[in-house]
Formats: sequence, C-alpha cells, structure tokens
Amino acid sequence: MTDFVHPALLFILGALPIPFLNGMRRKAYLLLIPVLAILAVLMMQPGIYGAASFIGQEILVARVDKLSIVFATVFTMMALIGVVYAIHLTHAAQHVAAFVYVGSALGVVLAGDYLTLFLFWEGMAFASAYLVFAQGGRQAVAAGFRYLMVHITGGVVLLGGIVLHGVASGSLLFGPIGGEMGVAAYLILAGFMLNAAVPPLNAWLTDAYPEATVTGAVFMSAFTTKTAVYVLARAFPGTELLVWLGTVMALYGVIYAVLENDCRRLLAYHIVSQVGYMVAGIGIGTEMAVNGAASHAFAHILYKALLFMGAGAVIYVTGRRKLTELGGLYKSMPLTVTLYMVGAFAISAFPFFSGFVTKSMVVAAAGQDHRALVVLALTMASSGTFLHTGLKLPYYMFFGTDQRLEAREPPRNMLIAMGMAAALCIAIGVFPQPLYALLPYPVDFQPYTGVHVTESLGLLMFTALGFVLFLKALDPENTISIDTDWFYRKGAKHFMWLAKKPLARYEKAVSDVSETVALPLLHGAARLGLWIDLTGVDSIVNGVAHSILRCGGALRRLQTGVVTHYAMAMIVGVIAATVIFAVAWR
Repeated sequence: MTDFVHPALLFILGALPIPFLNGMRRKAYLLLIPVLAILAVLMMQPGIYGAASFIGQEILVARVDKLSIVFATVFTMMALIGVVYAIHLTHAAQHVAAFVYVGSALGVVLAGDYLTLFLFWEGMAFASAYLVFAQGGRQAVAAGFRYLMVHITGGVVLLGGIVLHGVASGSLLFGPIGGEMGVAAYLILAGFMLNAAVPPLNAWLTDAYPEATVTGAVFMSAFTTKTAVYVLARAFPGTELLVWLGTVMALYGVIYAVLENDCRRLLAYHIVSQVGYMVAGIGIGTEMAVNGAASHAFAHILYKALLFMGAGAVIYVTGRRKLTELGGLYKSMPLTVTLYMVGAFAISAFPFFSGFVTKSMVVAAAGQDHRALVVLALTMASSGTFLHTGLKLPYYMFFGTDQRLEAREPPRNMLIAMGMAAALCIAIGVFPQPLYALLPYPVDFQPYTGVHVTESLGLLMFTALGFVLFLKALDPENTISIDTDWFYRKGAKHFMWLAKKPLARYEKAVSDVSETVALPLLHGAARLGLWIDLTGVDSIVNGVAHSILRCGGALRRLQTGVVTHYAMAMIVGVIAATVIFAVAWR
C-alpha cells in the first residue's frame, strides 16, 4: 500500500489530536485533513489494496474502481465544506465525531469485503448519533437514542445476512449478489435499505436530523443515505424490487413534506424523496440508470448540504425553526437567501443547476426501459420538490409575514461554506462533463436539448403558478405528522413498562428466594462439604456455593434500571439468535 493512502484513516486517526489543539492551530488542522483526503482520492488508481487473510477469509481493506471513486470524491469535497461551515465551533467533541463519521463513510465506500464494510458501517452509526446527542435537551437525547436503536437493529440484521451469506458462499468479498435472492440476500438488502431510509424504514431520518446540532445536521444530510445508495449500487443493481420502492420513496417524501412546519424536517423528507430517484435508478440497473443514480447522489450531497446550511444559518441566528415562527428575514439575511435559493433551484432541477443534469438521467433511463408509470411518478415528485423546497419553505422562512425577528447574517465561515457548495451546484449544472467523466460507465446522455429544457421549464413554471394560486392552502400549520416511528415509539413505551414492572418484580422475587431459601441451603451444603470427603465432592460444593454466594451479592446490588437494560439486551439477542439459527438449520 505504498502508493495508496486510505482517506478513511486520515479522518479517523486525524480525529485523535483535535481535543489537544486550540485556536488557529485547531482550525488549520481541521482544514488540512480534508484537503489531504481530497488529494489522496485524486491520486487513487483502480486496484486492490490491503489484501489479507482473517479467520480463513480474504479481507480487502480497499477496493478502488470508478464507482467507489465517484463517492469518495464527493465525500471528501463535502467534508471540506462541512469543516468550513463548522470551524467556528469550540466544542472539540463535535469535530471528532464528524471526522470519525466521514472516515467511516469513506471506509464503507472503499471496503472490498463485508467484514470491513460492517465495521465502518457501525462506526457511522455511533459517530453520527453523537451529532444528535450533542444538541442537548430532552427531545434531542430521545431522538438520538431512537436513532441509535434503529441503526443497531439494522446492524444486527445486516450482520445476520453477512454471516448466512458467508456460510452459503464461502466468501465475505463484497460485490454483486447474483442469482436467486435467498434469506441472506434479503437480510443484507434490508440492512442497506434501512440506511437508505426506504419506507417504512425511513422515520429515523426525519426524527433525528431536525434534532441534531446546526452543523451536525449538515454532515448527516450528506453521508448515511448516500453510503447506502453506494452499497445498493454495488450489491443489488437491477433488482426489480428497488425500482418500485424507489418510486414510492420519491412520492412518499414529497407528500409528507406538505405536512411539515419544521424547516429541517421538511428538508429531511426531501432527502427521502431524492434518494428515491437513486434507488429507482439502481433497481432499473442499466448503465444509464446506474450512472444517473451515482451522479444524482453526487449532486444531492452538495445541494442538500447547502439547503441544510441555509436552514441551519436561520436557526443559528434566530433560534427558531418552525415556519409559523419565521418570516421577513430577507431584509437582514440577503446573502443567506441567495445562497439557499441556489440549492433550491438545484434540487428542483432548474436548467443550469446540478439537479437538472443528474436527476433527468434517472428519468430518461426509466423512459428508455419503457417504464411509463415510473417516469410519471418521478416527474410528479420533481414538481412537488420545487413546490415545497423551492417555493414554500423559502417563502415562509425568508419572506411571508414579517415576524420582526432580530437577525443578521451568520458567521463568515458559514457563508463561505454555503458559497463553496453553491458554486459547485452551478458549475456542475453548466459544465456537467467533468462529473460525467467520473461515472462508472461511458455516458451517452445530453441534458441540454430543446425538448428537455422546454419540458422542465414548463413543469416548473406551472408549479410556480399553482403555488401562487393556492398559497393560502399551503400555509404551514403547527401540527405533528405521524410516521412509521409511531410503531416503535409506542412499542418501546410498552416494552419499557414490561421491563420495569413484570420483569423487575420477577427479578425481585428471584432475589428474595435466593436470599431466604437458596443461600441458606447452599451455606448448609458448604458446611456439610467440610465433613464429607467423597472424591472431591466437598471442593465442588464449596466452589459452587461460593460462586452462587457471589452471584447472590451481585443480584442484591442490581437496580431496576440495570435489570431493564439486561432484559432488553437478552430478549433482542434471543430473538436475533433464534431467527439466524432457525434459518441456518433449515
């Protein structure tokens, strides 16, 4: 590996000195690491790096090809933009978590085997969860725990699939899963789909992202779902199920965005919608469709980060995030408004913005594959995206009724980061060929045709007309929309009641019996063992007695909260083990 520097290690190992640096030294160091990572990616050559053998399996720490280079390139670019946006933070732990998060995402993208992938996959979950916890407050902590619970569950499902796949195939190498889909493939697919936020496995995203820190949400918008897009493209291209799941995602996110009053929650639902285009493209599986999915992921990371940065700037200076509490900020935040609108035009696929040259590739691929219903659904979703992200959100957040809030432009570094993302959104839209050259397959697609430009502008203008005509009907309401997280929120409540009441009482009864009945009997047996010497029975009895005495002491010290956690872990572990062994035995 002398000619290869793993960018994941630059971030993960580079996170270690951050707490020991202060002031300008820390800022310079924070900027240096992503710059070095960008250079490392630019110097990458296709090939296998870090091959080794572990527990009889071939391990590939890094496998570089055109697909992984696309994602590694945009991940390192986004890391630099995110660092610039967050560089004013004095809280070192947030920088450390962000670096580990970015490094883990890069580790997934370059992983050549499932073991390496899984380790980095779990690293992403824990590092990103801290970016929610760091916000503090009851809502953020609760959302962070739910986020972690969902991703740990997904990790267990993924691990079960990896184990079964390894047993069946005899290899842990990560690549396309061909042939008939078995239990192992479905478990792996489910683990990947959870991180991609495919409904009904999507509510963790819209639950946690709005509760994260202002800077943490920017990082989170860029990496978790896009690593899932990458692994789906690597393992499941051409899977018919993904076509329809992706199409449903595109509409699902737009429909839920209609109901939202929280600006970041609205943007989070549009992550679900936009990732739907990528999932559908992977499901179609043609060269143009996979190219479209990869290029749209590239563009999405930049414009979605820009949108979250714009909304985060508003939250940073006003402390408010509900549309019903915002308005009139265009006077005091003109630069923020301008930069936000670049992201809004990009996500809405306006000509000369990045979304126009990437999203349309997926739609064109669906048309070439004679999927008229998919084309219609994705076109409707595109109109809804402009309606809510490009019109409704900026209108009520920056214009609308003036709430007379005391506001100003955010710190200069936040504006610079937004400017960097905006410049890339425009550059990709005007000059798409450099991005097309990065894609996995040769690109035979011309976005700037008269028909395509006319159709897109017609759709967008009629959407704008509808917004003007039905403006009053689109007024945000201070309500809560119920998503699929309702099930595990309610289920968790009942489970905690089960753990705290019946299970805790059972534990107390067992502890009482051990103290009043079992322990005296064992004491008597131990004393009796001193008088009876039948080929070592005395020492056995004594050993057992002392061991159980120690266990009894431990039982007395257990508190209800600890019992609850052990009970939860035990039940989850038993269920997971039962499922895996039942399938393996069959």
